[in-house]
Amino acid sequence: MLFAHDTVGALRAAVALVNAEEPPRTLETVADLDAFFRRFGYTGRHDGTQSELDEVRALAPRLRELLLADRDDAALLVNELLAEAGAVPRLVRHAGEDWHVHAVPDDAPLARRILVETAMAMIDVIREDEHSRLAVCADDDCRGVVLDLSRNRSRRYCSAACTNRNAQAALRARRAAHA
Repeated sequence: MLFAHDTVGALRAAVALVNAEEPPRTLETVADLDAFFRRFGYTGRHDGTQSELDEVRALAPRLRELLLADRDDAALLVNELLAEAGAVPRLVRHAGEDWHVHAVPDDAPLARRILVETAMAMIDVIREDEHSRLAVCADDDCRGVVLDLSRNRSRRYCSAACTNRNAQAALRARRAAHA
């Protein structure tokens, strides 16, 4: 595995959150936030309120900036975010998860925990010089973020929808060239 399980989980959650703000938006209701919380295995405080949803959604631009920054800028952003959050890393083990890192208390607001977990995950990306694993979707009409964890670094699209749309367009172009 390229990254530890908590790093992969935090990166996947951050990419999903950033992409949830792109059309069609997928994080619109408190129920959507509840599903996001469960899907990405978050633990700790979860208020399940509109205010919490608004705080989490407001993270998307900051996370996008962090995920797509070049290595040096990402390092500066990570340091700023961790200092701002008062992060103090500690090892924890709970509910079927082996040892992993938490850097803010479990009762900290969900938005703060997401931001810090993403920053902590980006430490591994920066240290391993794996920024090429993060990119903007190759679909010309999409601004989604791609997290490529494939061995051959072949992922170009943020979703199956973008992949399929581009595969169909390429097929039509090949057929038109043959005709």
